[in-house]
Amino acid sequence: MKNYVLPFRDLVVSPGLAVPVLIDNPVSVNCVKAAAENGSQQLILVPQHSWNYPTAAEDIYSVGTIGDIVHILTMPDGAIHALIRTTNVVKINDIEINDGVFVASHEIIEIQDDMNAEQTLVLRDILADNLQTLANTTRKFKMEKLRNVKNNYPLPAFVDAVIQTTDIETDIAVQVLSATSWAEKMTILIEQIKLMSEAAKIEESINKRIHQQMENGRREAILQEKMRAIQHEMGEDDGEADTASIRKKIQNSLMPNEAKEKALNEWKRMRSMSPMSNEGGLLKTYLDELLAMPWNKSDEDILDLQHAREVLDAEHSGMLGVKERILEHIAVMKKTNSNQGSILCFVGAPGVGKTSLGKSIANALGRKYQRISLGGISDEAHFRGHRKTYIGAQTGRVMDALKRCKTNNPVIVLDEIDKMGRDWRGDPESALLEILDPEQNKTFRDHYLEVDFDLSNVLFIATANSLNLSNALKDRMEIIEIPGYSMDEKIKIAREHLIKRSARDTGWDIDNIVISDEAIKHLIQNYTSEQGVRELQREITAILRRELLENDCTDIKTEFTIEKIDKLLSLRKSAGFAKKIGFGVHL
Repeated sequence: MKNYVLPFRDLVVSPGLAVPVLIDNPVSVNCVKAAAENGSQQLILVPQHSWNYPTAAEDIYSVGTIGDIVHILTMPDGAIHALIRTTNVVKINDIEINDGVFVASHEIIEIQDDMNAEQTLVLRDILADNLQTLANTTRKFKMEKLRNVKNNYPLPAFVDAVIQTTDIETDIAVQVLSATSWAEKMTILIEQIKLMSEAAKIEESINKRIHQQMENGRREAILQEKMRAIQHEMGEDDGEADTASIRKKIQNSLMPNEAKEKALNEWKRMRSMSPMSNEGGLLKTYLDELLAMPWNKSDEDILDLQHAREVLDAEHSGMLGVKERILEHIAVMKKTNSNQGSILCFVGAPGVGKTSLGKSIANALGRKYQRISLGGISDEAHFRGHRKTYIGAQTGRVMDALKRCKTNNPVIVLDEIDKMGRDWRGDPESALLEILDPEQNKTFRDHYLEVDFDLSNVLFIATANSLNLSNALKDRMEIIEIPGYSMDEKIKIAREHLIKRSARDTGWDIDNIVISDEAIKHLIQNYTSEQGVRELQREITAILRRELLENDCTDIKTEFTIEKIDKLLSLRKSAGFAKKIGFGVHL
């Protein structure tokens, strides 16, 4: 037959005692009343892991004390006073919950009857001596009460008094309860009391060092001395040198006064914490982010219009109107010696060279280049960053780009600006409007850094596939539409760029590739249908790959005529080719 189980949050009871308990929890009250109405009137007292009333078998320990209910007194408020006489230590199993009350079967843990053995009595006296030492050190309890229990009450009462008076952890108390002899119980308690005494001595040593500093009236120095003493005991002295190094970096940094003041305040907080604490680690990461930002580091511009024209012509064919507008922008930068002017937004079909134009502008100006893809972004935190109190917090993508390029005046391409989204996490467009506005971005504040950063030196360039933009964004930018390439322009681009790139990607020697303009024109007309040249690039790469396969990976000198192109591409795209390389044809 199963007995009722009564969990207790902070009570581990030894056998052989009369235990008075006050119970006001309704579930516990029902448990005691149910046990009292049971024929055996027995109840198992067991400690619990959780703070609230347990809801599962895993929330309670598997060892407890069984006892008989001697008396129950019901109070007017529904609480009950009960007197329970404990008899044996039991191991409980097959725990079930019936109507919210635990029931379980039990096995008695036999305890050797050695209470009066000489070894047990010696261990009891040793425990008393150690308790006296602990009482002298901590002064948290009076030894006279424990000595009275030791001299006038049975050994179970002394063990129970030691556990309750010294606030021994529940895990240790359960170990004592599970021990199969009183000598073993004494041994466990002696080990725990000695450990508590050593901890008290360390604390007393720290307090003595603090007391010496208090006489000088230096409160801050006292708190730091206490932290150093604690870290010394924990073996964390190495962190002190690292903390001093961070302070020196802050003082020598080029960050503005507001940021430097913020950094020093956070450094003081970090210094008062253990390097192993979570908050200390978060503050160190924050300071590292502040120090990594390029507060006053700029690349020197190459404002040479002839050089810029040569770079744009070398890297892009055609687009004369677009190049002239870019050169006009650079001319204004040279005249005003600043980035003041419109934000350029290149709009055109995929493959017309919008993103690569941004990289060419960076090369022409001698600046670093960073690209931020905005496709699918719907969270404002991508631009403004997260509050540093959040787990996994980090700076926004613009701040991260500046940190990676280590300069405050790079060229940043905001790619696919027309594909941003918006949802419950915020409107990223509002943050982007602030970033692109020259009147506001001088004091842009990232949520993670919590200080202003000047973005006016950054040259922002946006790209989009369509004009599906809000009026506010259009107002911030100058729209430059990039039309699709003409046939002649595509042939020239293929001749000057695409064939070389495909040869490099497939391992061909460029001198072994012979292809006429007519063959390229045939490839464009019959195998591509785009305004850009991205698909043309793939088809050129495809015929080179196929020819390598036909020639056993040897790139012999080959003329790619119209007939040969048709043959290679038909083999590649046919179902027969799919079978030849081992794939089935699915209809």
